Amino acid sequence: MNDDFSLEEHERARAYHRPLYLALLADVALAAGLLAALAWSSLGDWLFSPLTSLSPVAAAAAYAALVTVFSSLVRTPLACWRGWWRERKWGFSTQGAGGWLADRAKGLAVSVVLGAGAWAAAVALARALPGRWALPAGAALALAVLLLSFVAPVVLEPLFNRFRPLDDETLAASLRRLSEGAGVPVREVLVADASRRTTKVNAYVSGIGRTRRVVVFDTLLRTNDPAAVEVVVAHELGHRRDGHVAKLTLLAMAGAVAAVFVLWAVLGTRVGDPRTLPEALLLLLALELAVLAPGAWLSRRFERAADRCSLELTEQPEAFARAHLELARRNLSDLEPPRPVYLLLFSHPTPSERLALGRAWSAAHPSVVA
Repeated sequence: MNDDFSLEEHERARAYHRPLYLALLADVALAAGLLAALAWSSLGDWLFSPLTSLSPVAAAAAYAALVTVFSSLVRTPLACWRGWWRERKWGFSTQGAGGWLADRAKGLAVSVVLGAGAWAAAVALARALPGRWALPAGAALALAVLLLSFVAPVVLEPLFNRFRPLDDETLAASLRRLSEGAGVPVREVLVADASRRTTKVNAYVSGIGRTRRVVVFDTLLRTNDPAAVEVVVAHELGHRRDGHVAKLTLLAMAGAVAAVFVLWAVLGTRVGDPRTLPEALLLLLALELAVLAPGAWLSRRFERAADRCSLELTEQPEAFARAHLELARRNLSDLEPPRPVYLLLFSHPTPSERLALGRAWSAAHPSVVA
């Protein structure tokens, strides 16, 4: 066991995370079981029956909305236990039940709009171009992924958080110098009011082109350690410097095209029937599960590169260590995840791996440490 964390910290992290992994597995099984019931039992006919008088395209949009809402309602109790009640019990959530439900309703509304539009378009293309619908559908979905990557920071993210410029002028000037050193100048670093929901700390990059942004949680600023904040922001600048968001967007676009062609290969012209939606969603769920491991591996690779960039830009290995110890402790990161969980779900290296990277960097740059 690594000496960076105490035995009690390991045990507490294990007690927090293990039930969450089981809950996630149960949620996936519940989602798959519900879709299977909708696809191959009378439940699907019952849900679709009010829509039989509509045109196929209108019925497709309405059925997608109904399936999305129905699935969300069935899975809400488990989601509430996992995402709100347990977070309150462990001292992380700062939301009341009403706030959590309002956020879930917003997310559901976004899913309904996107899902209904996508399925209506797929049905329309399959009916207009039988046997050839996959080509325009794949191109359209790839463009939709690109558009969402561009507009999400200015359209979707404000639905859930309010953002303001960083008002600490000294820290802001330091972060601007870091961004210039990274070769990715930014006009401002935005602060999200994450404390309305959680005590956990984080930062992220999102958007492409003119909507690119670096966002830090207001909870991170409350650590009162400017050097550690610089380390975290430098990490996010590393993602921008290496174009990770753009690369992931391109991969997502390619994945969207591949998913459409899998649907075409399996369902063919049956996509023209709106009632095949549950089968299509089951296929997409299977594809999502199939790419978990390679996706997590690539994400961890990007995170390690961003960590190295953080060390190169700040040249503060001690602050790097403080930042990642603080992140692990404040967020109660899993310090020893089960190997299958690590391979399938961990988008970031473990805290011990990140601290070891910092020590290795220090050993390779003794003049900086001195």
